[in-house]
Amino acid sequence: MAQTNVNIRMDEATKVAFDSICSEIGLSMSTAFNIFAKTVVRERRIPFELTLETPNAVTAAAMKELDEISAHPDRYKSYVSASEMMEDILNEV
Repeated sequence: MAQTNVNIRMDEATKVAFDSICSEIGLSMSTAFNIFAKTVVRERRIPFELTLETPNAVTAAAMKELDEISAHPDRYKSYVSASEMMEDILNEV
């Protein structure tokens, strides 16, 4: 099968670390990228999970609060509309 070249840009620190890990397991960077490409073609997907970064403390706290509200809806007041909520807020003052 004919060979072709592919150029990949990455920062120097990532390249050095990647090359070092590949060497430790007995692979060249080229072989590692070929394994990745062949796995993508064979499985027709990226062969690992792609996720967003870990949420910051504020987002994590909001997610925890939402889980609590969802788990115990009877402990929390809910509203049918924004106007109903505003009326309740204005009546509290």
